[in-house]
Amino acid sequence: MKNIIYKVQTISELHEIAGFEKPKHPLVTVIDYSKVKVKKAPESGSFICSFYSVNFKKHCSFLYGKQTFDHKEGTLHCTGPEQIITFDRKKEEGSTEGWGLYFHPELIRNSALGKKINEFSFFSYTENEALHLSDQEKQILLSILKQMENEYNTNIDHYSHNLIISNIELLLNYCNRFYGRQFITRSNQNKDVIVRFEELLTDYFNSQKLKNNGIPTVKYCAEAMNLSANYFSDLLRSETGKNAQEHIHYHLLEKAKSILLNSDKNINEIANELGYEYPQNFSKLFKKKIGVSPTDYRNLTFKN
Repeated sequence: MKNIIYKVQTISELHEIAGFEKPKHPLVTVIDYSKVKVKKAPESGSFICSFYSVNFKKHCSFLYGKQTFDHKEGTLHCTGPEQIITFDRKKEEGSTEGWGLYFHPELIRNSALGKKINEFSFFSYTENEALHLSDQEKQILLSILKQMENEYNTNIDHYSHNLIISNIELLLNYCNRFYGRQFITRSNQNKDVIVRFEELLTDYFNSQKLKNNGIPTVKYCAEAMNLSANYFSDLLRSETGKNAQEHIHYHLLEKAKSILLNSDKNINEIANELGYEYPQNFSKLFKKKIGVSPTDYRNLTFKN
């Protein structure tokens, strides 16, 4: 059976699908999943929402790396606009507890939050990278949501817009903190990912993959680790202080140094061997990271 994709463009459409009355605010809402009465949506399919969402649901399990975790107390998962979300209502029967914050990009378009929204990388995490919340963390987020609901449920005045946005930003900042805590508490699993990542890069740079396929991308490495690119980079940054791209560049430059000092190949030949189509891009990266050009590095090392 062909997977049907539904487009949800407005908060009003979301309320209609959920069986709710018209929203109090056209650009933001908080959904209580225990009160949802889906009438028009089918039992399974996919939908694309035109807004951001922060969702907390109880009774779920997910994969982390190669392990399965069952968190009956609930997990938090965030999505950005235009992401495809697949659902199966049959599998979710009895799992309706939780809440969802939905806000349209237009709400934050000209705000400080709108300018920094891309910094909240968890909007691109996958469901198997959901955030497991403690009871205290759940209460913190709930108190912020209640404050937000009070704002758009009362008479909206010229202060309401900024106060709603401020509460959304506060909630997102707490999500950042809680994800940071989760990276720390999963330190053993994280170290396993890092070891496997280093083995992947070592194998890649010592094989013909580099010349044949080019420099490995963050997406390629993340998929090999069974993680999304953003979560993978954030995990590495938390554990090592460097993101995935910086790790890839380190291995690339170490390989470049070895070739420079152990062969008489010219810069164009070395760039080609390292997977570069344009040698100037290799030289630019080398000088930026090492401080001197590839030619100068070779000459200065031999002089010493």
